[in-house]
Amino acid sequence: MRIATWNINSVRLRWPLLKALDAALAPDVLCLQETKCPDELFPRAEIEALGFPHIAAKGMKGYNGVAILSRVPFTLVEDAPDWCARGDCRHLVALLDAPGGPIELHDFYVPAGGDIPDREANPKFAHKLDFVAEATAWTATRAPTRRRVLVGDLNIAPLEHDVWSHKQLLDVVSHTPIEVDAMGRWMEQGQWHDAVRHFVPASEKLYSWWSYRARDWAAADRGRRLDHIWVSDDLRGKLTRHHILREARGWEKASDHVPVMVELAK
Repeated sequence: MRIATWNINSVRLRWPLLKALDAALAPDVLCLQETKCPDELFPRAEIEALGFPHIAAKGMKGYNGVAILSRVPFTLVEDAPDWCARGDCRHLVALLDAPGGPIELHDFYVPAGGDIPDREANPKFAHKLDFVAEATAWTATRAPTRRRVLVGDLNIAPLEHDVWSHKQLLDVVSHTPIEVDAMGRWMEQGQWHDAVRHFVPASEKLYSWWSYRARDWAAADRGRRLDHIWVSDDLRGKLTRHHILREARGWEKASDHVPVMVELAK
């Protein structure tokens, strides 16, 4: 089973790019973030025509939003918390009808956190830390559950080589020590395994996001790994390959994120 994640940065603007994504990766399940689309305007018919008959979306006008597009049936799990009591459409949970038994799939979009890495001076940063803390506490209660996958734009690049310059980004939101520590607790408490770094050593540079501000994103290559796939420990041995679709950053009307995928054996 191939499970992919992509911050599409507006599903109504970029849904035609899903055809190129499908040609490159052929995912069985694709989780989207930052769909920026209320549910009634989500392009369901167009996406179903691309070969994803099973769709769940939780969105709002202009901001946030997550969606699960699938070739395999799934059941939505309705008991997920309203993170930070904001109702801001940042998480979906589904049980995938997978060979070997259901897989509990989480699609997360973590707040970006603004520009100032200070809880007192920046309410957006405080929101990010509170969101991750709540997610950590909740997923810890589900950690004994087998066959779990968590994907999404988590807006944290935790490792030294998940960013283009560890030293220069230590005080930049997404790579600060307080965020990295928070993600570490989330992974530990949820008993998660980093599925992409399973294949790529921590000593190697690895990115999934490049800023729109760069004139030539590829030449500058000042990326960060903000998009993640985690699996429960019992699925670690099922991981067969990964793919980060770097060329998607160069597509016309591209998102600043690129799709990330892992494949699980039956």
